[in-house]
Amino acid sequence: MATRCRSSGFIEIKVDFAGSISRPAIDHTVRSDDFSAGGHIWSVEFHLTGDTTGNGVYFSLSLQLVNESKSKSVKAITDAFLLGRGGTPSSSHGKRWVHVYPTPDGSPSSRNYLKFVKRSVLESGYYVTDGYITFMVGVIVLGVGDSPIPVPSSDIADHLGHLLDHADSSNDVTFSVGLKTFGAHRAVLAARSPVFKAQLFGSMADAEMRCITLHGIRPETFRILLRFIYTDALTAGDDCDGDEMQSSSDIDLFQDLLAAADMYQLDRLKLMCARKLWGCVSVETVAKILGCAELYNCSELKSECLDFFLLEKNFKIAVLTHGWFQLMQSFPSVIDEIRARVPQT
Repeated sequence: MATRCRSSGFIEIKVDFAGSISRPAIDHTVRSDDFSAGGHIWSVEFHLTGDTTGNGVYFSLSLQLVNESKSKSVKAITDAFLLGRGGTPSSSHGKRWVHVYPTPDGSPSSRNYLKFVKRSVLESGYYVTDGYITFMVGVIVLGVGDSPIPVPSSDIADHLGHLLDHADSSNDVTFSVGLKTFGAHRAVLAARSPVFKAQLFGSMADAEMRCITLHGIRPETFRILLRFIYTDALTAGDDCDGDEMQSSSDIDLFQDLLAAADMYQLDRLKLMCARKLWGCVSVETVAKILGCAELYNCSELKSECLDFFLLEKNFKIAVLTHGWFQLMQSFPSVIDEIRARVPQT
């Protein structure tokens, strides 16, 4: 029985052990059915071989690349192991190796693994069921999808970022935010945000306006939001990871961005901001960040903050912060959630 996916394939093989040990000749070979892995056809051969050192008789195994590869070579990982009674994989009688088919010196496209398992082990009976021993062999082909014709990585974000940076000649909408203006392209904004689509192409008055004034958002926040829309990248906070972003300005920036992402239904940006804010969480900041998560419907960030809050050592300090009192005033339902989950003493 064989199964496969794009880069790997597995085959389960039953060998007539009783018949094999009655003919312990070196040339006695059992060959599996062909199976597919990584776009290639393979087969497995089992041999009953005598060991000239006098250590006994062994079953050996080889993996054969049946079809010729269009590329120069195929590199594959092979896993082979015995199955015990009930189909339990053996932890002591299994082998793994990596091999290139064919070898650089032009030798046959197979790899023998001598002394795979000693015959005396099989004669113990644990691995024999109804006269048969069962092997499982898996093949993982490395580099599946590689091609002699290289394809460069996508650079659409670079192109759209360039378009944003040089929007003066091609933009068809301008946003006035505070004392700054930002040029943009209606089609790009509409493709990325359903809110912008309704605003710029729907029945709203903004659809006819060349310059739109935005309120309730800071210029720096809108600049980062706009660049995310064009490049799918969050440029703010690139210079530091979560453990280093502890300042109030860091938290304020990402709270503003999370609010803007929620407003324009940019779910990926929203979660990216949530991750940044989670990196800012401490006993001093958790209440403030929890309030932001509740206000802007970020359930993932809220859940993490609640779990952090409920650690006893954190709770005792967090309830003394200014953020806790703000949380009590603005989100009493969150306070109720916390109290319901705090163990009663």
